[in-house]
Amino acid sequence: MYPLTFPSKVTLIKCLGLLFGLFSLSSCDEKIATQNTSDKESQKKIIQDYVYDCAQHHNYRFEMHQWQACLDKGLAKDSTIAYLWQQKAMPLFKARKYEAGMVFLDKAVHYDEKGYLAYRGFIKCIFAKTYKEAIKDFERIKALEGNSFVMDHTYNFHIALSYLQLNQFEKAEHLFKKDIEEQVKQWGEDGYHHLDLFYYGISLYEQQKWEEALIQFDKSLEKYPKFCEPMFYKALAMVQLEDYNDEEIATVFEKAKENKEAGNTINEDNAIYETYPYQIAK
Repeated sequence: MYPLTFPSKVTLIKCLGLLFGLFSLSSCDEKIATQNTSDKESQKKIIQDYVYDCAQHHNYRFEMHQWQACLDKGLAKDSTIAYLWQQKAMPLFKARKYEAGMVFLDKAVHYDEKGYLAYRGFIKCIFAKTYKEAIKDFERIKALEGNSFVMDHTYNFHIALSYLQLNQFEKAEHLFKKDIEEQVKQWGEDGYHHLDLFYYGISLYEQQKWEEALIQFDKSLEKYPKFCEPMFYKALAMVQLEDYNDEEIATVFEKAKENKEAGNTINEDNAIYETYPYQIAK
């Protein structure tokens, strides 16, 4: 994840001498390769010195100034290292200072687009909640490398979740469905995540497709039996149907409440910093 820098102007000018037969092709290639290797090693050392041996000796929550000062020293030596910019941004997002953090994350994307574009899309989707911008980032990275993963979920998952939050429920439904089908085709029924099924169910629920939503909520519960959110929305969907009596509905509500109190909610790593869409409030 360390970017390669361009060869120096002197090296490139010498390489142009090839046009006039002044240098051999092999000698030019060797000089560029040697410089690029040297640059990478230099950047690795800066990261070691100013991230691992400096910034990470401080708690970024309670010693933000010291954390940032270490990274600034590293950037003073090489401002093109995307990882240093990302490390400056990360604690600001966790402190919910989204605009301040995005200034630095934009720098990381500038210097290493393929390395940090999906991460920026994730931050926009889950943290900053700028969903149209999140979709743009994920569509861009998909064009570069296809539908891969960031933070345990596919790019299409995050696009669909963004559509869900923009009240474009039909778009969300179609993309969740397609994404799950692709994962099943590649890895089988164990390939997709309980959160994929929950949000797919929500996209159906929001369109009042009660029976179809119930199917997805039940599938989500097969993977995470105590997951309170699909239980809660399952009960709400049951209310809309004539197939269930009050006692059956009350039982599901009570189980949802019990599991919520036990902490069996959305269990993503970043859920400690942000409330996820449709997560039941404390």
